[in-house]
Amino acid sequence: MSVNIVNFSEIVRGDTEDVVIMSKSYYDSLMETVYLLKSPANAQHLQEAIAEYQAGKTQEHDLIDA
Repeated sequence: MSVNIVNFSEIVRGDTEDVVIMSKSYYDSLMETVYLLKSPANAQHLQEAIAEYQAGKTQEHDLIDA
């Protein structure tokens, strides 16, 4: 599993809320992750799938053209 280093900028504003600037693609990825983990059942399913992957309990299959 690889991890991408993401660049972002944090702007600290003393008189109001701080802000963060990041790429649109990284923002979209974060929003998709939030959406997928919003459901406790889906979050559990994803955690189980990750655990199976990390334990080497996966199988490789060829893609079927439809």
